[in-house]
Amino acid sequence: MTEMQDLYPFLYSGDTDLQAVLADVRRSTVEKANEIVGLRRAVLEQDGARMAACAVRMAEAFRAGGRLFTFGNGGSSTDAQDVAALFLNPGGEARPLPALALTTDMAVVTALSNDVGFEVAFARQLAAFGRPGDIAFGLSTSGNSANLISAFKEAMQRGMLTVGMAGYTGGQMAGLEGLDYLFVVPSPSVHRIQEAQTTVFHVLWELTQEAL
Repeated sequence: MTEMQDLYPFLYSGDTDLQAVLADVRRSTVEKANEIVGLRRAVLEQDGARMAACAVRMAEAFRAGGRLFTFGNGGSSTDAQDVAALFLNPGGEARPLPALALTTDMAVVTALSNDVGFEVAFARQLAAFGRPGDIAFGLSTSGNSANLISAFKEAMQRGMLTVGMAGYTGGQMAGLEGLDYLFVVPSPSVHRIQEAQTTVFHVLWELTQEAL
């Protein structure tokens, strides 16, 4: 027997039920891979030019001394931290840029949520730190997060560049007047939305670096 057969003999047992399950898993994997590739292509076709324009605006903001503030809830909170880390610590010879995720200080987030309301968890931080020319970057899968809507409204009042990401059809973020850029991933799957959003913000980072 090979090493793989020694480690996983049940995979090579000839059990037809098991083989059927594995075949289903392989088929599902291929379908999901094809779906995300197609979705990324669709986002590129609908938003490629706007991504480039957004990156130019972000580069101008950084060049003028602006800072990037990112935020989101749940899995989007993790993505927001990824965005901030990508800009702040890109590795290699890429230029590090000032970026901060508003989701990382749990004392601040829980204090605001408990004492005032969860809808101000990000807006109050922008009110304290945001300046004209900074960048507010919010991620959501539904586009309906009340605390993101509040944060964007606060950012707009402060003259910040506003960049949003959403899924489905954009939700409330799509109807938010004054939002500078909104990139919508047209999918009902939270997993596919987040996978495509990861591609979008990596593209924005690369284009921003090029613009600088």
